[in-house]
Amino acid sequence: MELERAQQQLENLGLEKASLALDSQLEQALKNQSTYVEFLNSLLQSEADERRKRSEETRLKLSRLPQKKLLSDFNFEFQPSLDERQIKELATMAFVHRQENVIFLGPPGVGKSHLAIGLASEAIQQGMSVYFVSMSRLLADLSKAAKEGRLERRWKIYQRPKLLLIDEIGYSQLDRVSGNLFFQLICSRYEKGSIVLTSNKGFTEWGELMGDQALATAILDRLLHHAHVVNIRGGSYRLRARTKAGLYAGPNPLTDVDPNRT
Repeated sequence: MELERAQQQLENLGLEKASLALDSQLEQALKNQSTYVEFLNSLLQSEADERRKRSEETRLKLSRLPQKKLLSDFNFEFQPSLDERQIKELATMAFVHRQENVIFLGPPGVGKSHLAIGLASEAIQQGMSVYFVSMSRLLADLSKAAKEGRLERRWKIYQRPKLLLIDEIGYSQLDRVSGNLFFQLICSRYEKGSIVLTSNKGFTEWGELMGDQALATAILDRLLHHAHVVNIRGGSYRLRARTKAGLYAGPNPLTDVDPNRT
């Protein structure tokens, strides 16, 4: 049968989706009285769409994003200090093409990680490779690799992706070894690949955080050379729900994270 032969030929060429869709596409073409070119384009489009979907699913799995967070789900009304236009501009991924960085600053619960993961999700949808890691896991991984003599191999995990997302900088102080490893990573991606990071610490606090003021200055010099700094002023999303329910009556952490705070 000619239809079966055509399906087999498509499978042999690696066009599995087109093979499966051939019968229904023929019926649709007859119904719509499509031209041969229209039918062929429609068949090939089904294959292209399926490949794009599989590719995106693979990139999403490899990214290790901890949860699904989209920019479209972010409540900008709750954080009026944010410039929504700036976030939309970042979502174009032009900053990735220019090897620039994005730094989200703010107290806990204001949406830093949501925005960072949202940008990462957008990058994946646009065909870019992404890798997510928390600061604690990053340093634990690099420190272990250094002790076991596998550091050169592990560097590639963090150097390869077009966009590297480092979350939760500032929740624990680094020792000199960890600080130097972080510095090496920043240097390895400087003007070569974009970094999105989140921190609850102002930049002048990074000297204490890194355990060395000179080291912190060197890190920030490279991070901020080509960077978009987004300072979020506002309350915590998590505490908002508890406050409304009458479960929390304490102070609402509205304090900004001033990038120049001393």
